Amino acid sequence: MFTYTLDNKRYHTLNYHVKTKYNTKVVKVSLNAGFTCPNIDGTAGFGGCIYCSKTGSGEFGGDISKTLPEQFFEIKEKDLVTQFNEVKEMMLKKWPKAKYIGYFQARTNTYAPVHILKEKYESVLNLEDVIGIAIATRCDAITDEALDYLTELNKKTNLTIELGLQTIHEKTSKLINRCHSLKQFEIMLKKLQERNIEVVVHIINGLPYETKEMMIETVKYLNKLNIDGIKIHMLNITKNTPLETLYKEKPFHVLTKEEYIDIVISQLEYLNPKIVIHRITADPDPKDLIEPNWLLKKFCVLNDIDKEMAKRNTYQGIKIDEQS
Repeated sequence: MFTYTLDNKRYHTLNYHVKTKYNTKVVKVSLNAGFTCPNIDGTAGFGGCIYCSKTGSGEFGGDISKTLPEQFFEIKEKDLVTQFNEVKEMMLKKWPKAKYIGYFQARTNTYAPVHILKEKYESVLNLEDVIGIAIATRCDAITDEALDYLTELNKKTNLTIELGLQTIHEKTSKLINRCHSLKQFEIMLKKLQERNIEVVVHIINGLPYETKEMMIETVKYLNKLNIDGIKIHMLNITKNTPLETLYKEKPFHVLTKEEYIDIVISQLEYLNPKIVIHRITADPDPKDLIEPNWLLKKFCVLNDIDKEMAKRNTYQGIKIDEQS
């Protein structure tokens, strides 16, 4: 059996990581703190990444539509607390003794003055049974002042920074309007690692015109950077995004489920077994999804990955020695 699993999977599961680290059930609660993004307001670019949904890729974050004021940074503490408690109330029925991690998911969650970050993060950290927070952000949106604050926060609680990268390929990065360089990513990753802050990196498979080889190259690159975890997403084309327009005007190939599974398994084979796989597919909003429809059957995708890995008798890290 693969070392880093409790349920016969052949990759380092988040379930294994959480249970061995915390020795209890831990629930991750997605939150929408109302942040914007430097790729939206003109600091880095306009319009955001071409795949970014109206929720800022936070489909399962809290609903702030009824309380969102004109200025994002004016969202009051009670709104995040309300979001959190709504989820906690449901989870208590299933896991009455669970602990919680607040997941600041939507848009760029370090993109604000430090006093605003402190107010938002600590409003969640002060809640009962919360043992840490995870913060989704961009490499170009963490100031030195914010980095100092995160360093102090990391000494007090379980902190994870989730950095969006998506691809290492410059041509693709420009196409999807990321508006930051690979060098910027490398610099910020190093700064976070020097401060012993856990880093999880997001990548997307199926980006327009990328080949299987290109997607594997992204993973090989990350494997050499000593990251703590990775989230592997499948590109989903959603309504009212620039990606939808591109797809309709210049159709590109959307990976089939079989192609996606093959690519994911190949990527896992090049990842150090100690790297935690935090996500291995995507959770699109069914109301907004255009393609691919097979993503809506999440557990079928997960099960088919398991079956195919067993069929191939392969596992995470089996091909590391092949890397140059």
